[in-house]
Amino acid sequence: MEVKGTVALVTGGASGLGEGVVRMVVGGGGRAAILDLAASRGAAIAAEFGEAAAFFEVDVADPRQVEHAVDAAAERFGRVDLLVNCAGVSPAGRTLDRRGEMFPLEVFRRTIEINLVGLYDVVRHSVRQMARNEPGEDGERGLVVNTASIAGIEGQSGQTAYAASKGGIIALTLPLARDLAIWGIRVMAIAPGIMDTRMLAEFNAEQREAMAALHLFPRRLGRADEFARLVRSLMENRLLNGEVVRLDAAARIA
Repeated sequence: MEVKGTVALVTGGASGLGEGVVRMVVGGGGRAAILDLAASRGAAIAAEFGEAAAFFEVDVADPRQVEHAVDAAAERFGRVDLLVNCAGVSPAGRTLDRRGEMFPLEVFRRTIEINLVGLYDVVRHSVRQMARNEPGEDGERGLVVNTASIAGIEGQSGQTAYAASKGGIIALTLPLARDLAIWGIRVMAIAPGIMDTRMLAEFNAEQREAMAALHLFPRRLGRADEFARLVRSLMENRLLNGEVVRLDAAARIA
């Protein structure tokens, strides 16, 4: 799959990793549907790119909004070739903190609803659109790239909800690839390390430096453009399927 001419649907496309993917796709001659919350910068980013991008308001935890947004994007651009799921939340808190207070069950449930159930809902509606595409080289009709996290493999204390949701995405990767192989649709997941996104916005300089130090080399935060370049590599190499790729500078969470 080449970037030029591709129609990409990107959840969380109005900031961070998702915005990086949108800019990569449009910059490479493709078109992008930006799916994000109403309060996001999605409309402004779409306006920046003119006819090459469009914004669709959606809360991925709402099935009706998901169906409407995916169908509207497919109608707007005539097809969907690439789905990149970047929408997500990352609440933190110990199961039982030092004051003896429990982690709120509603927060755990909401995290799973957004990061895992919502992601799967976007996937199923998007591949329904991809299955209508005429097969290209090797019979390919589409590619799904889901954003996991190294927390889904080795989550820290205070990350039960986030790690469980991202671990679910990792576990979903191979079964999805097997399900969709008959349609010529590949499925990959990226497990980023510590990335410089809005999830770190509340951290001060000292905390950000400590987070970056988890990366072995280079010892810095990852960037959205590096995530986007990996997505491009996954697009262009059709033999990559059913796998999780770590993008973490050899970080290991203790």
